[in-house]
Amino acid sequence: MSNPALSLRGLKRTYQTEGEALCVLTGADLDLNPGELVGLVGPSGSGKSSLLHAAALLERPDGGEVLIGGRNGFELGEAERTRLRRDEIGFVYQFHHLLAELNALENVSLPARIAGLSARAADKAATERLVLLGLGDRLTHRPGQLSGGEQQRVAIARALANRPSVLLADEPTGNLDPDTSDQVFEAMRSACRETGAAALVATHNFTLADRMDRVITLDKGKLVAWQAPG
Repeated sequence: MSNPALSLRGLKRTYQTEGEALCVLTGADLDLNPGELVGLVGPSGSGKSSLLHAAALLERPDGGEVLIGGRNGFELGEAERTRLRRDEIGFVYQFHHLLAELNALENVSLPARIAGLSARAADKAATERLVLLGLGDRLTHRPGQLSGGEQQRVAIARALANRPSVLLADEPTGNLDPDTSDQVFEAMRSACRETGAAALVATHNFTLADRMDRVITLDKGKLVAWQAPG
């Protein structure tokens, strides 16, 4: 069996709010395997975003480890941690955050160019990702010329541009209508299967969550298997 693409060990996170300590993570553990899609559900304020930001090496937890390919990201120096995040982690937000002045191809190829890939190689990789997500006829369209679902698929293609081992998504379909949400989810799932990326997807959409390989939730700051009501 392959090693986990992402391992969280004993993650802890506490926030101070009006003089009161709010503990959202009290020892969260998770192994995410290559090619696996895991749904993360729970009410607003339960700590889902804090967990994802720690897993993405964007926010340092108060305790615990984030292991990507067996390496503890928070034991690395800033430059090396930035490289690990750039090369091994893709992140998708609820809002696409595309650059309005760039077309779809340019938006997706930008991360690879920043990583040092030649323009030709970056464009080739970006084209492959966009075609994979059903946007082969939208390469030269700017965000304002795309539908909401198409914009979010471009954002997913951008997150996968550098072939990361881990894809983290925070409510990636939360801003879409049900039909478009379903289309975007299917595109994301197919892309992860194709590239082998392990995905952790926070969502309030239990219908979509049920279509993932497994579903987990935060219970008193720890990750547990989610049980459907009733």
